[in-house]
Amino acid sequence: MSHEASAGTTAVTSQTTLEVPAVEAAGAGEWLRSLLRATPGWLVSMVVHAVGLVCLGLLTLEPQAAEAIRQLVVSPSEQEEVESLEDILDEPLEPLDLTVTDVTTLETVSHLEPLEVSTADDLAAAPQAVELSDIGLEQAPRNDLLTVMGAFTGDAFSGRGKGKQQMLAQAGGTEGSERAVAMALRWLAAHQMPDGGWSFDHTRAVQCRGQCRNPGSLPKARNAATGLALLPFLGAGQTHKEGQYRDVVRRGLYYLISHTKREPGGAAFNEPGGNMYSHGICAIVLCEAYGMTRDKILYSAAQQALNFICFAQDPIGGGWRYRPQTPGDTSVVGWQLMALKSGHMAYLQVPPVVARKASLFLDSVQSNGGANYGYTGPGAGPATTAVGLLCRMYLGWKRDNPALQRGIQWLSKRGPSRDMYYNYYATQVMRHWEGEPWTKWNAVMRDQLVESQAQRGHEKGSWFFADSGHGTRQGGRLYHTAMSAMVLEVYYRHMPIYRKQSTEADFPLD
Repeated sequence: MSHEASAGTTAVTSQTTLEVPAVEAAGAGEWLRSLLRATPGWLVSMVVHAVGLVCLGLLTLEPQAAEAIRQLVVSPSEQEEVESLEDILDEPLEPLDLTVTDVTTLETVSHLEPLEVSTADDLAAAPQAVELSDIGLEQAPRNDLLTVMGAFTGDAFSGRGKGKQQMLAQAGGTEGSERAVAMALRWLAAHQMPDGGWSFDHTRAVQCRGQCRNPGSLPKARNAATGLALLPFLGAGQTHKEGQYRDVVRRGLYYLISHTKREPGGAAFNEPGGNMYSHGICAIVLCEAYGMTRDKILYSAAQQALNFICFAQDPIGGGWRYRPQTPGDTSVVGWQLMALKSGHMAYLQVPPVVARKASLFLDSVQSNGGANYGYTGPGAGPATTAVGLLCRMYLGWKRDNPALQRGIQWLSKRGPSRDMYYNYYATQVMRHWEGEPWTKWNAVMRDQLVESQAQRGHEKGSWFFADSGHGTRQGGRLYHTAMSAMVLEVYYRHMPIYRKQSTEADFPLD
């Protein structure tokens, strides 16, 4: 390479152009390629940047534009402090609005591995501190839910040795009542729908197909039917983790959780024909199942169901009825207050103000100084009196309360009837009271149910009492079977709501 060429490539003048000696046309392309190959890459970069700076220096900027550029390239010491990565990551994220709609299908799972989770049967453990504001409607995906709700090994009424049989006998149970409960559970399991739920029109079940009479008139109230059908399994100690019917219970709980609806106050189970009846029953199921197993997959659903009950309470009268925040009736109040008590027993959160307002509602429908109760006003109906007295016991009335004593005498004198709604509540009242009134009541109630249970055909194990009052037409055979089985299960006290603590442990009022 000539000296002139070398000097030309390195000299930078004050002119705006870079002069390169002319070369002859012949061989010019080869010369340029040789030059580029011989020049280091860093030198080429420096030359290009130098030319750019020279060009910028020749430009004339307006004062405002110059100031803008000065601000753009100002030194870091003149800038505001830059947020650190930790500061950015610590900023709260906007919550995602996830809405689940129309979950109606059930995927078949051929095999589930047992889930090794320890159970917490002692409900005397210290309560968990939970803030209502921290609770979200978080549901596991459907497949995950089926997996997490895996089952332990076990048989129906497992763990009942001589001690349990002795307890059963002392409480008033017999081999006949045990057999009746076992038959009822078989009938209920045989009428579970493929999607895991139940229907008051039990004839729709695949195994039945119309073989059993007396279907209910509310086929769309699937949540209520499913909740009522699950309660007898829980009452017999069958959960989604333990027992012969663990898969039945697991699928039923899955059906309920997958059919919750997000509402302003929590998670709702309202449905055509059921409304707050449906919600209260389903809330009891979730709270009882959670209290019996401490399964974290049930925690949020149970708490959210309680939250909706609190939201739906009549803000003035303190009761509940078919729709949220409307003047109450004793029948609907009974289911809601039972759910709240069940949640309280399971150490879920129940605001004290809700219990205080419920007491005010009971005051508004009581008669005879609190010994009897009406429907929407003062009265003395058998079923509403039984509901009212049980609610009073949940809310703290003790054995020395004169009104409760008179109410017990009133129920004892009346005795059991064919109305299973009345029998269900009155049996719980008498069981909690114990003593001679319970012994007298139980002897009649127990034998009446054992003797009236169906013994033949596909109806074997079920009950139906025609023209017997509340729920007969709407709930049909499924309703009567569930209520009758639960009456015969109060001896076991597997469910927290049946335990003695439910009336001895004071409801939060402060």
